[in-house]
Amino acid sequence: MPARLVSGNAWASAASIASLKLRPIPFLLATVISLFLGSAFTAAQDLDSIRRNASSGNTELERRAIVDIRNLRNAEASRIALPLLRDKDPIVRASAAGAVVYLPADEAAATLMPLLGDKDEFVRQEAAYALGDAGSTAAVGALVRAVQKDAAPVRNASLVALGKIGDPSAIKALTDVLRKKPNEDNEFMFRAAARSIGQIAEFQRTGRVSSTTPKNYLPTKYKEPAPVTSPLGNVFQDAVTMLISILQNSKQADDSRRCHDTAHPDTLGIG
Repeated sequence: MPARLVSGNAWASAASIASLKLRPIPFLLATVISLFLGSAFTAAQDLDSIRRNASSGNTELERRAIVDIRNLRNAEASRIALPLLRDKDPIVRASAAGAVVYLPADEAAATLMPLLGDKDEFVRQEAAYALGDAGSTAAVGALVRAVQKDAAPVRNASLVALGKIGDPSAIKALTDVLRKKPNEDNEFMFRAAARSIGQIAEFQRTGRVSSTTPKNYLPTKYKEPAPVTSPLGNVFQDAVTMLISILQNSKQADDSRRCHDTAHPDTLGIG
C-alpha cells in the first residue's frame, strides 16, 4: 500500500507498537506496575467519593452511592452501604438492601434480616430478595415466617429467596403454600413455591441450582435430568404429592401448571 494512503493515526499506532518492541524488559515491567498502581489509586478515589455521597444526608447522592456500590460488587464497597439500611427514606433502605449482598453470606444475612421487620412493605420485599441473593441458610427461618405471615409482595419475594438459598428445611413451608386454594391473585405464589421446591431438590442432588431458561418450561419428556451426586431424603415426599396433584388440577392456571411441570418429580429425580 502506498505510504500516502496510510492515515496518520495508523502510522502513529505502528510507531507505538514498534517502540514497545524496542523497549527493554525493565521499562515494560515498570509500565505495567505503574498502570496497576494507577488503577488502585483510582479505585481508592472511587470509594472515597462513594463514602462522601453515602454519608451526605442527601437522598439523591445516597442513591447514587448505592448504584456505584452495586457496580463495584465487592465486600469493601458493600460495607459503605450498611448505615443506609437505617436511612429515614424507605427507598434508600430498600435500595441499600441489594447493595450489601457482596458481603460474606452470613454477614449479609445478619444485616438484612432486621429489614424483614421494617414498617415499609417495599423495604421488606427488597430485603427478602436480597437475602436470596446473599444465599445464607441463616435466613431461612426468617423467610419462612415472612411466607406465613406477611403481605403478598413480601411473601412472594421470600418464596423466591428460599429457592435461591436451596435449604431443604424450607420444603414444608413451600409445600404448605401449595395446599392453598388457587385464584387469580395467588398465581405467582404457586409458581414461586413450585419452582423453589425444584431448585432446592436440584441443589440437594447436584450441588447447584440452574437459572431460569426457556428450557425450564419445556414439557418433561424433552428435559434431561441433572446428574445426581447425592440422593434426596424423605423430606420431599409431601412435596411430590402436592406437585402431582397440582399438575392434574385443571383449575390451576396454565402458567402455574407449566412451572409445576418444571419441578416435576421425574425431571428432578424426586421420589
